[in-house]
Amino acid sequence: MPHAKPRLVVIDTDPGIDDAIGILLALSSPELSIAGITTVAGNIGIETTTRNAGRLLAFAGREDIPVFTGAAVPFSRPGPEPLNLHGEDGIGGVNLPAPARDPEARPAVEWLADLLLREEAGTVDVLALGPLTNLAQLVLEKPDAAKRIGRIVAMGGAVHERGNVGPRSEFNLWADPEAAATVVESGLPLVLIPLDVTRRVRASRDFTDAMSKSGKPAAAMVASLIESYFEAATHQESRPLHDPCVMLFALAPDLFRLEELRLSVDVGAAENAGALAIDENGSPVQVTLGVDAPAALDLLARQLIAI
Repeated sequence: MPHAKPRLVVIDTDPGIDDAIGILLALSSPELSIAGITTVAGNIGIETTTRNAGRLLAFAGREDIPVFTGAAVPFSRPGPEPLNLHGEDGIGGVNLPAPARDPEARPAVEWLADLLLREEAGTVDVLALGPLTNLAQLVLEKPDAAKRIGRIVAMGGAVHERGNVGPRSEFNLWADPEAAATVVESGLPLVLIPLDVTRRVRASRDFTDAMSKSGKPAAAMVASLIESYFEAATHQESRPLHDPCVMLFALAPDLFRLEELRLSVDVGAAENAGALAIDENGSPVQVTLGVDAPAALDLLARQLIAI
């Protein structure tokens, strides 16, 4: 039986430890064809997130994949302070090579728009792991290109869960609430993967031990990245794998329970900036609210060990 054609994707990211794990998962998955990586400021500044994307590609021997520098600041408010959880270099100080090639000169949104206009409509998905600034800019400045996106799968928000940067706010949406609101209200096909799900997909030390002993470079690197999480968060027996859930959904959506909710995004200046609200006047969004976590972790391990 012939294999299905790989799905063409763009990874929009702010690496980030868990971004790095998600990127390595995508690079280990022949089901995904990565057209390029676009970067955004978030977990750390834009120069570092862009360099980290290049370092991950160099580690994987995938210098053929271009990196494009995206938004350095949010739409209309100061950018967040770097997260100590991710270390000074954004990826926990793990040993990665220097980028094998420079980032492309073209701005990320300009390149993404051209890609969408060049490819058949509906055939390019965007896997969004950070603040949604680049995608919001695309919606506002290149609407004819934006409407050709097949689907956006974005890690972001909290629906019934407590937030991780405020009572109701999750980091990616909080970092640029106006961008999040723009994307949610755009009408583009959007799947949100909130903390309600990502906090259920957790890596234990047994998981990292198995990855370390696999003899596979990508799996061992993922183990090192997760170990750096453990070092930053003492007295925890497991760590949630937020951003890799985007790739896991792209690979195996049947592992997730989807519901359509009408959502709005809080764009106020208070501690709930970026918070999601179920709102009868909000925009319809597909939201994952459940996951088969053991199967998701098993898929992550199998993909990383297979190559």
